[in-house]
Amino acid sequence: QVQLVASGGGSVQPGESLRLSCIASGITYDKTCMAWFRQPPGSQREGLASIRSDGVKVYDKSAEDRFIISKDNAKNSLFLQMNSLKPEDTAVYYCAVRWSSGLSTCHLMRGDYDYWGQGIQVNVSS
Repeated sequence: QVQLVASGGGSVQPGESLRLSCIASGITYDKTCMAWFRQPPGSQREGLASIRSDGVKVYDKSAEDRFIISKDNAKNSLFLQMNSLKPEDTAVYYCAVRWSSGLSTCHLMRGDYDYWGQGIQVNVSS
């Protein structure tokens, strides 16, 4: 059974950084897309960044300048480094994973992802 456990959220001031982590277990197939999504208050869940098994990354425009997705295969971990945070980054953040053919693009479509972490709150305010 696939489980994702996210951590690293919290409250920060504008301009500060946070690093989110997501530890995955139960993944028995080596070709995956792993991704970060977020859901701002009163809004839909939106994709931020994905990373394929071979390291190919996809970023949404909202994330490409300030956020960096990475993973540590040895530790089955996914990360999101968020820099220069803004109040509009306030949201619940989710990690997610889906199986991949290994060559297809890891699009940031919510419905494509099969497994989700529990969601962690990030608050950015002064």
